[in-house]
Amino acid sequence: MNDIVRVTPKTAVDNLIERSILDIGIPPCPIILERFMTEARQDEPDFKRLASVIGTDVGLSAGLIKTANSPYFGMRQRVRSVNEALVILGLKTASRAVAGLVLSKAFPNVANLERFWDASARIALLSGWLAQHLNISGLQADDAYTFGLFRDCGIPVLLGHFPRYENVLVAANGDVTRSFTEVEAAELPTNHAMVGCLLAQNWWLPEEICLAIRNHHDLAALESIDSRLPVLSRRLIAIAQLAEHIVQQQLGLSMTQEWTKLGATCLRILDMDETDLETLYIEAAPIAASAE
Repeated sequence: MNDIVRVTPKTAVDNLIERSILDIGIPPCPIILERFMTEARQDEPDFKRLASVIGTDVGLSAGLIKTANSPYFGMRQRVRSVNEALVILGLKTASRAVAGLVLSKAFPNVANLERFWDASARIALLSGWLAQHLNISGLQADDAYTFGLFRDCGIPVLLGHFPRYENVLVAANGDVTRSFTEVEAAELPTNHAMVGCLLAQNWWLPEEICLAIRNHHDLAALESIDSRLPVLSRRLIAIAQLAEHIVQQQLGLSMTQEWTKLGATCLRILDMDETDLETLYIEAAPIAASAE
């Protein structure tokens, strides 16, 4: 039985906030992604045309082939062309992979983002693995992977616009009581979750993923059964938070206080307990260590 998506209409305040933060400089959907998604959404997409669109960017072509050949997809024969990669991955997975690859190129004016993208890629890959491994009802691995990549995409936008935002990040990562977005709101007119949601909407991502990005630090929305947050969005948030926690626990990377604030709720959403978690640390360790 499919989960019913209930989305509360935007309020006047929501619309005012969104109009104001558009001025911050959210990167528009790149033309290459626009062209790819327009063709991919046709009733009968032309794979040769899709391959031609990707082929105009050497880095994007190489990235898609590398994605198709990664151990995550477990292909027996190595993919050698963009067209093969599209056929092997399928349009949905390929579309998400292309969006993720384009995302990392969208902030040329923001310095020193390598560690940020590495962390996002690691959490995305582990999120996809966890979705497969735990077999959570209604949660597909490629959705979990995509959310992991885009979850914090508002951060580089704010880094490029607010010179003091790096200090805000440090404070938010270390705060044990306030939510991450509350710390941001004390210093800025917006937060990375709202900005990231708008970017994801503009980049063709599904509504459940956009809502998960907007609410991934909102404990009340996660806990409330009757909230505006769809079940799939909650599961996406929970699986990515679990992935981040495993990376922190196993590798000492991407350190925040979010598991302290959200962990218990995330475990309930995933129908897990602390005993399951101890076992999962062992099983997920090789994936966390090998993710790039």
